Parts: sequence; C-alpha cells; structure tokens
Amino acid sequence: MAHPHLPSTESVVTSIREVARTYNLEVEVTDDIGADRSSRRTSSGAFAVLDPDGSLPHEAFVELGGSPVVTVQVFAEDDAKITVDGVEFNDVPRDAAPAFLRSVYGGLAYVKGRFFPPGWWLVVPLPGDETYKEIVLGGTLTPWLSGRVRAKG
Repeated sequence: MAHPHLPSTESVVTSIREVARTYNLEVEVTDDIGADRSSRRTSSGAFAVLDPDGSLPHEAFVELGGSPVVTVQVFAEDDAKITVDGVEFNDVPRDAAPAFLRSVYGGLAYVKGRFFPPGWWLVVPLPGDETYKEIVLGGTLTPWLSGRVRAKG
C-alpha cells in the first residue's frame, strides 16, 4: 500500500502531530535547520548553512509522550529513525512514519520471541504488505513490550 507522499520534514511533523492528537499524546519537536545543524551533512564545509546545491536541509526530532516511549528523528534525506521503548527502527521512509505510529499506538505492534536464534523482536505491521521488525537488545523487555508478547516459536 502506498503511503501519502510527505514532501518535507515539516509535512512529516504535521502528520505526526495529527497522530498524536488522535491518541491524546503530548508532542515536543526540536528542529535543526541548516547544514551546520544537520546530523548527516559531511559534504558541506565548516560553518556552511546551505548544502552545496543551495538547499537548506531541515531535520526534526519528535518526542511523543505516553506509553510506549517513542521518538522520531526525521532526516532531510526522506527517511526517519523511529525508536519505540528503546528499540530503534532505522531507515523508515518518512512517508511511512505516520502509519508506523498508528500501528504502534493502535495496538498492531507485537513482540515475537524465538528459541533459535534466541531473542525478542518488535514487529510493526503497516497497512498493506509492509512490516518492520527489529531485535530487542539487552534481553529485558519493558512493561509495554512485555504486554505485547506473542508465543515463542
């Protein structure tokens, strides 16, 4: 399923705010604007504000209140890093970020255990045939993660 195109960092933040409003969550946003403030800008010179092509990169770090603890770091390169109770999902397309959050807060996300290789995985299914899965590092589940465990298999 194709997600609505979100052409800018600000459009992603606006969509995240709508999800937060739906689930009555507090939102705190920190914006980093300019090549000198962006985390992935290695090609720009020291103290450069614009990218070499003249564009002004914009990143945002969004913290959502409530349970689970969720942060979203939106990058200028059309992707995001979403962290759910300490589990990091890197390289999520920013167009998919709102659907990802709806799955988490809507109760679709779950934790799957495995005997071999041993471990716990947080699985976030999105509408259509798209699923994100990451290992839970440290072996200890938070109370929110524990409440979403499905049988080991």
